[in-house]
Amino acid sequence: MSLPAHLGLRLVVVAALCLAGAVAWAAWEAHANLRWEAATSADRIAAQLARQPGLGSAGPAAMAANAPQAAPAILTLLPGICADIHLGVELPRRFCGDWDGLDAAPSWFRKVPVWEADAAPTIRAIVYRDRTIGSVTTWPDPMASTARLWRRMRLAGGLALGLAAATALLSWLTVMRLVAPAGRIVQGLENLDTVGARSPLPRFAAAEFDRIALACNALADRLARYEAERADLMQRLVTVQEEERQALARDLHDAFGQCLAAAGARAAAIELAAPPEYEELREDARGIEAIIATMRESLRGALTRLELPDLAEAGLESALRGLVANWRGQLRSGPALHLDVTGDLTGVPTNVSASLYRIAQELLTNALRHGRPSRVFLRLDRSEAGARPVTLTLDDDGGGDVPQTASHTGRGLIGIRARLAAVGGSFSLTSTDSGIRACASVPTTG
Repeated sequence: MSLPAHLGLRLVVVAALCLAGAVAWAAWEAHANLRWEAATSADRIAAQLARQPGLGSAGPAAMAANAPQAAPAILTLLPGICADIHLGVELPRRFCGDWDGLDAAPSWFRKVPVWEADAAPTIRAIVYRDRTIGSVTTWPDPMASTARLWRRMRLAGGLALGLAAATALLSWLTVMRLVAPAGRIVQGLENLDTVGARSPLPRFAAAEFDRIALACNALADRLARYEAERADLMQRLVTVQEEERQALARDLHDAFGQCLAAAGARAAAIELAAPPEYEELREDARGIEAIIATMRESLRGALTRLELPDLAEAGLESALRGLVANWRGQLRSGPALHLDVTGDLTGVPTNVSASLYRIAQELLTNALRHGRPSRVFLRLDRSEAGARPVTLTLDDDGGGDVPQTASHTGRGLIGIRARLAAVGGSFSLTSTDSGIRACASVPTTG
C-alpha cells in the first residue's frame, strides 16, 4: 500500500473517531439540556404555586391524572417537558409544554433504549408559608426528547462528518503533493542503467527529499564515470586481444609456416633420393607430405580466423562475404549459407566493423560446430533513423534451446558481450520455431 493510501486510511479512522465523539457529545449535551429544562420547569412551577397555590386549580372536577392538558399561562412549561402537580387532597393534574411534533425522530432512532436512560423525573416540593402543600414532578416527554436528541445529533454529526471529509480530502491532496517527489526519485533510480534516459533529479522544497535527490544525482554521476571507465577498459581489452591475434598470426605464418615448408621439402627430397628398392621409405616420405599438407590446411584456417581483413579498405560487407565464402569452401556439401546485407554501411567506425566481423565469426562457428542446421541465414542491416544502429542477425534451423547453447558456447558468448559492451551495443539470444536466433546491435552515432 502506498504512503498516501496509508495516510488516507489513518485520516479516515481519525475522522470516524471524531464523528463518534461529536455524536456522543451531542447526545450527552442534549440529555443535560433536557434534565436542566425539566429541573427549571419544576422550580418555576413550585415557585409560582408557593406564592399563589390556588392558581390553575380546577377543583374536584379536574381532569384525570392520565390525561394531559394544556397548562395555564401562569404555569409556563418549556417545550417538550411534562409535569404532574399534586396539591393537598386534589387529584394530580398533568400538564405538558407545547411541542409541535413536526420534527419527530425516525422510528429506528426511537427504538434505541439509551435515549431514555437519563429520563428520570425531577421532583420539587411546593412550600407555602413554611408548610409543604404538594409537589411537582417534571420529566422530558419521550417523543419530544427523542426528537430533540435527533436534531442535535443530526446537526453535530453532519458538521463533524463534513469537516472530517473536508479535512481528509485536503490532507490527502496535501500528502499527495508532498510525496510526489518520491515518484520522480524512483523513476530516476530505475533509469540509472539507461544512459539515454538518465537525467539529473531537480531540487525539491522538502529537505528530506532534496537530500535524497542530491544523493541519487551523485550516485548517477559515479555510475556514469564507472560506466565510461568500464567501456574504455573493454575497448582496450578488445584492442589488446586483436593485437595479440595479429601477432600470433604473424608468428604462426613466419615460424610455423616456414617449418612446415621446410619439412615438406625435406620429405619430397627423401622421396626423390630414395633408391628404388626402398619403397617403404618412399611411402613414409609421402605420408609425411600428406600430414604436412593437412597441417598447412589447419594453419591456413587458423590464420583465417586470427587475421582481420582490411576493413578500412574492403569494408564490412566485403569481409563478411569473404567469411561466408571461406565457410562454404570448407563445408562443401554441408548446410546452405545465406548472407543478406541491407542499408548504407558507409561511415561505420572501424572498431564497430571489427567487432561485428568477429561476432559473425563466432556465431557462424557456434551454429556450424555445435548444431546440425540445414540452412544458416546471416543478415546485416543498418537503420536510417535515430542512432542508425547496425544489426547483425544469425538464424539457423538446427534446433536446440537457448540455455544449452549458452552453456556449450562457453567463453564465446562472453567474448561477444565484451566486444559489444566496448562499443555500447547489445546482444540477445532467443529461440525460434526451428532453431536459435542471435542478434547483435551496435549504435553508430552518438
